[in-house]
Amino acid sequence: MRTYPSDSPEAAARIVALAMFADGHVSRSEMASLEAMQTSARLTLPIENLHAVLRGLAEDLMSGGCSDWAASCQMEAHTLNALLEEVTDPQLRASTLALCSQLSQADAHCSPAERLFLMRLTNRWSAPADRPL
Repeated sequence: MRTYPSDSPEAAARIVALAMFADGHVSRSEMASLEAMQTSARLTLPIENLHAVLRGLAEDLMSGGCSDWAASCQMEAHTLNALLEEVTDPQLRASTLALCSQLSQADAHCSPAERLFLMRLTNRWSAPADRPL
């Protein structure tokens, strides 16, 4: 899995991408919402860089050796924790969480996998760093 500098726009964008991939697919409405919500501006990340983060995450998930795309989107807790800990700034966490929540509703359906991801994200960011998910 790629790493990004702590509290970088790319680290936050990857969390947003994880929310989009949580249910195993990214819908057209999620991609449209990504742009309509001005996600790149809100994360201070040029749109082409945001798309590069999305592509990079997809490549990383697929390279995990899992033949089932939906299953590859469900990562181990320690891996998810490491990715979530790349965002530590409270304001960046709040805006990232808001983006994730909004995107999970973009297709008018928040799947169980999306709800689980949002719950894990909220729990992790409100818990001590050494507490498991």
